Amino acid sequence: MLFKSGVDVYSSDNEKIGTLHRVVMDPKSKEVTHIVVKEGFLFTEDKVVPMDLVGSVTDERIALQGSKEHLGELPDYEETHYVLPDEQASDSVYWYPPADWGTAAGRYPAVFYPQSFYVRKTERNIPEGTVGLAEGSKVIAQDGDHVGNIESLITDPKDDRVTHVVVSSGLLTKERKIIPAYWLDSVTEDEVRLAVESRLLERLPEYHPQG
Repeated sequence: MLFKSGVDVYSSDNEKIGTLHRVVMDPKSKEVTHIVVKEGFLFTEDKVVPMDLVGSVTDERIALQGSKEHLGELPDYEETHYVLPDEQASDSVYWYPPADWGTAAGRYPAVFYPQSFYVRKTERNIPEGTVGLAEGSKVIAQDGDHVGNIESLITDPKDDRVTHVVVSSGLLTKERKIIPAYWLDSVTEDEVRLAVESRLLERLPEYHPQG
């Protein structure tokens, strides 16, 4: 199966719900566990879709198994929480009004307020150890050369493992190379590092996708 960012995603009742934004994969096993569907006609947030809900996949569309109502209940890719900083004591307080403040008629009671400032924490709803790889992520060869950017991933439909990666380079005229997944050394959200040098990629024939 060919997973290319930007492809339209539809529910089982033929409703367009968004577009493919990321592919969630395990960098060690190369298994694709989920896809991330970008907000669209149905989704107001990017949604994480497990592979067992992915039906047919073509160059132009991905069909999911599930109605738009059911798919709308899937978890968001990112969730934001506001938490206390780890290093700040939770029992720190300050007084308001000051403890010695009052009037001739009497003192106002002092009120304790937590002296804490919440920080924003963003979590991703994907399995531990996996990476949400995005189209356009940099591809870096073993010798440090930037050899192109991720254009799409090709998986084995039998076990959902990535078999090849399509790398494109150039601005106006795109040159594409298809490389085997076992050349991948490390994978993060925005960068893929290869276990081979750039000169090896230069020897590969140009890849021409069908259609």
